[in-house]
Amino acid sequence: MGTENDTRISEFLLLGFSEDPEQQPLIFGLFLSMYLVTVLGNLLIILATISDSHLHTPMYFFLSNLSFVDMCFTSTTVPKMLVNIQTQSKVIGFKSCIAQMHFFLLFSVVDIFLLTIMAYDRFVAICHPLHYTVIMKPWFCVWLILVSWVVSMSHALLQSLMMLRLSFCTDVKIPHFFCELNQVVHRACSETFLNDVVIYFATVLLAGCPLTGILYSYSKIVSSIRAISSAQGKYKAFSTCASHLSVVSLFYGTGFGVYLSSAVTQSSHSTATASVMYSVVTPMLNPFIYSLRNKDIKNALRRLCERETVKASFVLRLKKCP
Repeated sequence: MGTENDTRISEFLLLGFSEDPEQQPLIFGLFLSMYLVTVLGNLLIILATISDSHLHTPMYFFLSNLSFVDMCFTSTTVPKMLVNIQTQSKVIGFKSCIAQMHFFLLFSVVDIFLLTIMAYDRFVAICHPLHYTVIMKPWFCVWLILVSWVVSMSHALLQSLMMLRLSFCTDVKIPHFFCELNQVVHRACSETFLNDVVIYFATVLLAGCPLTGILYSYSKIVSSIRAISSAQGKYKAFSTCASHLSVVSLFYGTGFGVYLSSAVTQSSHSTATASVMYSVVTPMLNPFIYSLRNKDIKNALRRLCERETVKASFVLRLKKCP
């Protein structure tokens, strides 16, 4: 009966980054600013790709999906942390914790798959340009997105159900700003061997295999670019995938950095701070990377702003009319 009572724990405590009350306003302002920039930046990318017919291509279709997922990815963790800081509470309900973990896993895996799909898209565009329109048909692009969501939802559901089999003691403190899977599992009172096996297997399968696919795609891309005779042709081919390569490097670099640092150091607060890089900073920087290094996106954003300015001035004129 004791174990059954333990499993019915109603809440966890998210310790966050610091327990110093003087630092809370600074943390609140910093994360609120990053969250607003993330939402606004990714929303502009989505609006630009939808409104501009020049961007109705597979590459920008995948980019708009990536922007949507990045907004959702950040929204699973930051708003709850901001609410906790504002209310001076560290509590998160057990069900809310499982739900947050579920959606964080869902959007993170979809993010990984989208980066892999975008690498494949660049591989086809550069290595097989004459067959690009034949291979990357609209139905095939939609099918790739749907498969990514189905696999990601299955993985997130499996991990959530695995969490429900664990029992937890009272007063569970999580030294993180959200319910991170490893942190929660390792605070269970019951045996976690099966959970650890599933986590490691899923990490290898859902992170390692896509990374292998990305590296293979770019090895072929580099070989094709090297075969181009003119320097201008090489630059043009490389510029089409430079933004994506930057995002992949940032996402995987920060992700691996977090888990390598957590293996070396025993400081959970350091791990939480490092997790900000891939869970908050990377989604915030993605729109800047794609817009600053991509002329098509910049032109689309400029045309979008011009249209909205014209609409606003037209509405103002109508209001002034008697």
